[in-house]
Amino acid sequence: MGGIIKPRGGVYIISAASGAGEHERRGPIGTVFDVYDDTGTDRFGQKSWEEAECRMLSLTISAALGKAKLTGSDIGAFLGGDLINQCTVTARAAVGLGAPFAGLFGACSTAAESILLGSILIDGKSGTDGRCVAAASSHNCSAERQFRYPVEYGGQRPPTAQWTVTGAGAFVLSAQPAGCDDILVEAGMFGRAIDAGIKDATDMGSAMAPATVDTLERWFEATSTKPSDYSMILTGDLGAVGSEILINLMYSQGYKLENHSDCGLIIYDHQAEDKHSGGSGCGCSAAVLASHIFPLMRSGLLRDVLFVGTGALMSPLSVAQGEAIPGIAHLVHLKSCAERK
Repeated sequence: MGGIIKPRGGVYIISAASGAGEHERRGPIGTVFDVYDDTGTDRFGQKSWEEAECRMLSLTISAALGKAKLTGSDIGAFLGGDLINQCTVTARAAVGLGAPFAGLFGACSTAAESILLGSILIDGKSGTDGRCVAAASSHNCSAERQFRYPVEYGGQRPPTAQWTVTGAGAFVLSAQPAGCDDILVEAGMFGRAIDAGIKDATDMGSAMAPATVDTLERWFEATSTKPSDYSMILTGDLGAVGSEILINLMYSQGYKLENHSDCGLIIYDHQAEDKHSGGSGCGCSAAVLASHIFPLMRSGLLRDVLFVGTGALMSPLSVAQGEAIPGIAHLVHLKSCAERK
């Protein structure tokens, strides 16, 4: 079926929670985050930025489990990742959770990747006991100093640059629905790594957009659908530059993305805060999906969403060596209760 992943028995997202930093709380959806640092320092009571991100992620996972009235012992698998080398942050959070753990790296596509893999494990009855947690996180101060320059340096950022979001999202997946407002993972598609020749780590949108085009074209062809068949096509996170490239490239292929939105453009007020091309990071799409998109789906305002997690697959070493940045785009087809009825 053209690479389509289709759960046979049904996989549901029965709860979700989000975490955010101070910049994100000042944005258009700032009032809906579950977890935040009320001191406004984004340290979450910790001494280092990496520990702060770990604490934020752990609190977000606990919030998602609490909504589902579950604990870590009820979870058959924990899948997640972050931007720090060797998924350090998520690995530390896994220690506190106590569930079997698989660390993932998909950059900004990690939320979509973890939901897809969790759905496959649950549908295949592969040791998950019918439940798993999918999560992703990022922290501006931990990621920016690793990939670009020390935060304290205050270097000039070009207009193409995106702001790494301090945020997290956690999703509890289950083989059994818990209520009438659960979100169904209808289907999905893994992306292919696409090298567009972009070497600038401050222009990730240009690196990721061609991979997004590749995934969407394959999806529409395999499903015999078109963009207007869905309530929303949500990318995360192409930002302003990548979104414009995506829309233009898709139009050249005969597709009008009139219902497109991007998590990197949703999370910040670009008039009040200059974030250049928008938000990015593993936590951006995860937090926006959990805090903003899912409530709209549960209310019936959005019924049928294509969530396309987009990632720039780079590392500090590959950037330092001047290598091109491959892009990736994983797609998850989500349906609300209203759409299923």
